[in-house]
Amino acid sequence: MKEKRTVESVEKVIADFLRKNRRMPTYSEMVDLLDVRSKSVVNFWISKLVAAGILHKDSKGFLKPARPSLLLPMVGEVAAGFPSPAEEELRDIMSFDEYLITQPDSSFILKVSGDSMIDEGIKPGDLVIVNRGKEPKNGDVIVAEVDGEWTMKYFKKKGGAVILEAANPRYPPVKPRSELRVAGVVTAVIRKYHQ
Repeated sequence: MKEKRTVESVEKVIADFLRKNRRMPTYSEMVDLLDVRSKSVVNFWISKLVAAGILHKDSKGFLKPARPSLLLPMVGEVAAGFPSPAEEELRDIMSFDEYLITQPDSSFILKVSGDSMIDEGIKPGDLVIVNRGKEPKNGDVIVAEVDGEWTMKYFKKKGGAVILEAANPRYPPVKPRSELRVAGVVTAVIRKYHQ
C-alpha cells in the first residue's frame, strides 16, 4: 500500500532532492519522486506548497524554496585581534541566503579563476555573488565584458571615461577600446576552507 502523502512529506522529498542535486526537481522528476501518476497530481501538491508558503514562483514562473535553505544559530561574536571569550548563548538564527543575497531575482553566482583581484581578498576557486540590478559606483568590484573578454575588476569612472583596475599590481588598468558591458556588481565572496 502506498504511503499517504502530506504537505510535510512532499516538502521533505523536494528538500532532499534540492540538497542532493542543488536545483529544484522538474515536474517530470516529481512524478517519480512523489510516486504519483501524472503532472496534474504534482501540480496539486505544488499548489499546496505555494499556499503554505514553502515554495514560491519567481517573476519568470520558476519554483524556488520560499524559506531560507540554510539556517544556523548565531551564538555571539569573536575578536579577530586579541583573544577574548566567545559567548556561547544563542542570540539569533541567521540565514546565509538572506544575509548574502538581498535581491535573489537579480543575483547569480560565479566561480573565480585567475588572481587579478587577490589583494581584495578574492582568490581563485572562490565564489562571488553578483547583482545584475545594481548600478556600479566608483570602487565597486564588477563583472564586465570588455571588448569581447569577460573580467572582474574595480569600476573607476574618471570624467566620462571608465577604467577597470585590478587588485594585483601585476595587472595594468583596462580601458575599454570599443565596448563595455557591465554584467553586475559583486556583493559577496564565499570561500570554503575545508571540505
